[in-house]
Amino acid sequence: MSSVSIECVASEGCRIGESPVWDDREGALLYVDITGRKVCRWSPVSGQAQAIALDAPVSSVALRQSGGYVITLGTTFAALKWKEELVTTITQVDKDKANTRFNDGKVDPAGRYFAGTMAEEIRPAVLERRQGSLYTLFPDLSVVKHFDQVDISNGLDWSLDHRTFFYIDSLSYSVDAFDYDLQTGKIGNRRSIYKLEKEESIPDGMCIDREGKLWVACYDGGRVIRLDPETGKRLQTVKLPVDKTTSCCFGGKDYSEMFVTSASDGMDKEWLSRQPQAGGIFKITGLGVKGVPPYPFAG
Repeated sequence: MSSVSIECVASEGCRIGESPVWDDREGALLYVDITGRKVCRWSPVSGQAQAIALDAPVSSVALRQSGGYVITLGTTFAALKWKEELVTTITQVDKDKANTRFNDGKVDPAGRYFAGTMAEEIRPAVLERRQGSLYTLFPDLSVVKHFDQVDISNGLDWSLDHRTFFYIDSLSYSVDAFDYDLQTGKIGNRRSIYKLEKEESIPDGMCIDREGKLWVACYDGGRVIRLDPETGKRLQTVKLPVDKTTSCCFGGKDYSEMFVTSASDGMDKEWLSRQPQAGGIFKITGLGVKGVPPYPFAG
């Protein structure tokens, strides 16, 4: 095994860093700071991150086939043109709820944008329960709601054969699988494939590697774990120098580097003095496995 190395590549301290996605066109890492209300783009060439400030919590970002990006902003799906710093609303969800926002989102292999909602937090991971739902924005810009009664809609990805959809509702402490119909985007037959252990804490963002294994960032667990969705076994644990690891993706020229976002919200001065890199973006090399390039939104 090659030795695993971890480096903090962007240390400007997100409040809640989330939704990392590699933009191959730009050779850069996209991510959001949810409560910091900004979309960021970090370049490995300059070592710097640029940011676009927004007027609501922005919880996920994805590539768009026609150029630019799509984001989840408050309770809206929206389009973002980077150079112009222009945001246009596509459609709104949860119109009957006064106190929710989108959380994690990702595009499926057919170019549909899946994203779920949750209640606004009173403090990290403390919120009104079962207020969220899971939605899909289709390329024709229509929206479908799959189910509600969600606590914190989180990590999502698809199996390499596109027949399984993986999903996390964080406060269930479970990684779940659904049967997936790529033609229609329908999901069914929900089951748990992994229950987190106490020290792993809360499952957050997730991605898949080229061997079909899942990587899950553990919020308050300070680690990413690699799972086999077939056997339900944990295969590997990579610990990071911060507790609030939030999400992960593969990137770099050959998708052999893993990027992990983290948060600093909810940490007091003493905690932050022990973990000065909290809210930073980390790059992990030497995992010995590559990831799958992200799919762009087809609409």
